[in-house]
Amino acid sequence: MLWRAALRLGPGARIVEIGSHKGRSTTVLGIAARSVGATVVAVDPFVEGKLFGGTPTRTLFEKNVARAGLTDVVQLEAEYSTELRKRWNEPIDLLYIDGKHDYWTYTDDMLWSENLAPGGEILVHDAFSSIGVTSGILVKVLCGKRYVYLDRAGSMARFRLAQPTWADRRRVLAEMPWFLRNVGIKVLLRLRLHAVARWFGHDSPYDPY
Repeated sequence: MLWRAALRLGPGARIVEIGSHKGRSTTVLGIAARSVGATVVAVDPFVEGKLFGGTPTRTLFEKNVARAGLTDVVQLEAEYSTELRKRWNEPIDLLYIDGKHDYWTYTDDMLWSENLAPGGEILVHDAFSSIGVTSGILVKVLCGKRYVYLDRAGSMARFRLAQPTWADRRRVLAEMPWFLRNVGIKVLLRLRLHAVARWFGHDSPYDPY
């Protein structure tokens, strides 16, 4: 989905990726962007600590981007997206959100869409497997007037900057059983009830992303 979205852009287009970590999705976007003459702005503060890895993770990110030959395509902004957004005034042609998954950060990251042209696409990771992100979608997409939910690949959801119809809103509601299933599996995994999770079709020790 990331690849196809980037390929729909044209020369001079700008992709903003929020949350890059080690650069896997950055590389996918960057290679596709290079083929159409676009560029990628990768936004990640590389927070220190065990969870995100801090400086070592940034080093891996930079090595992976260089290994893919994308140093002239990818621009790194090592800063919190919520802070950089307040100063950002450049147009964006594709927005990809995979930052912090709490409600407040996610809904703030959606405000980057103020720089999108009407009809511009927004991709969101963990859209229907994270309580914080899904809550933001219910408030800002289901009950809002700016975003249309199009489709998803796994928990990667695609939105368009446009005024939704009731049919668009019903598509969001149709994903709620799948979301509740994912949250339930996460609870089972935390309780180490892996056998029960397998009854629901989840045969992995990892969360359903």
